Amino acid sequence: MPFRILFYSILISGILFAMGSKANPSESADADMKTVINGNNQFCLNLYRNLAQKDSGNIFYSPFSITSAMAMVYEGARGWVANEIQQVFQFPKDTKACQDAFYGLYQRLNKKTAKYKLNIANALWVQKDYKLLSAYLSTIDKYYGGKATNLDFVGATEQSRQTINKWVEQKTNNKIKDLLPPGSVNTMTRLIITNAIYFKGIWVKQFDKKLTMEEDFWVNETKSIKVPMMRRTDPEAMFNYAETEDLQILEMNYEGDELSMLILLPRERTLQNLENNLTMAKLDEWKKLLTARRVEVYIPRFTFTTRYDLTISLSELGMPNAFAPHCDLSGIDGTKNLYIQAVVHKAFVEVNEEGTEAAAATGVVVGITSVGPQIPVFRADHPFIFIIQEKSTGNILFIGRVVEPEK
Repeated sequence: MPFRILFYSILISGILFAMGSKANPSESADADMKTVINGNNQFCLNLYRNLAQKDSGNIFYSPFSITSAMAMVYEGARGWVANEIQQVFQFPKDTKACQDAFYGLYQRLNKKTAKYKLNIANALWVQKDYKLLSAYLSTIDKYYGGKATNLDFVGATEQSRQTINKWVEQKTNNKIKDLLPPGSVNTMTRLIITNAIYFKGIWVKQFDKKLTMEEDFWVNETKSIKVPMMRRTDPEAMFNYAETEDLQILEMNYEGDELSMLILLPRERTLQNLENNLTMAKLDEWKKLLTARRVEVYIPRFTFTTRYDLTISLSELGMPNAFAPHCDLSGIDGTKNLYIQAVVHKAFVEVNEEGTEAAAATGVVVGITSVGPQIPVFRADHPFIFIIQEKSTGNILFIGRVVEPEK
């Protein structure tokens, strides 16, 4: 059996606490989903830019995982906090439209007829004697599929943490273990929201392991390291490809041709100019240039793990009041006693000859206040950006930067 590509994104949120005629309903739903997708993609690039300014190394995370978790937080946010979250993630301002959009996306991504597996699961873990509003519980269940389970964070803190971690392991095929580390759950915890995204597939065009060999990868203009470089140079190496004066773009499809990986490879051995010009408009422009043609492809086999504390980044992107004691999450429990204490994200990615394996986890902890005819050569032997997307909608599920591949 061929090796299968696995993508997981786990999202853990710890929460204590004007036309004359009506539009076609299906057209309206599609427009709402597009709004959510556009917001997710814009947040994706905004966060990427923020993280790139703080870290010169590898980057990898799941924007859709973070967006999904914050959508469930947004359901309970009120006042200026709700406005901040809405602006950062650009959710539809109409509550029902936002809910229907996420429901539609989950149905689309969870479809059983695809040749790959892509599943999304949500769950609520509630302190057994803490009352959440029935309207909030109903909304998360109806539109996000999140069932509520009672735990005892106060009297059985460690057992509760392990229960949630086991759920995470199950949803990620045991790839993410101990997501909630010791001390992350305490007696002030009242609710933990979990979101898991799981993807499994294979490359349409796989690489021959026998052709992989050690080659130089230029970390910058002057430093190179040896990495296992995969290659496809055979006559059947057909890929969607485009190039500009400064950039090469390669798209590699997954089985079923509905999901793909985009690689953005600058011609210079630095990402600075590419990152400075990386916008949704530019990304859409570059994708429109893609055409199927034969390409000689060289891509490093790589694997690395990343961890981020997103509290500062999200504050800088426009939602600082969510992390302040005056935060208003009264739509969750009917009080103003809850606020977000921290948002953390951890991710793993491995790309090899058969495909890709990845996992990502996010924790939102909320506490109680107290050229021509020549065959182009795509040689990714220097830093590049890669994106995992749903092709037809452009919905970005994962994004990463490879500065220094790790064996």
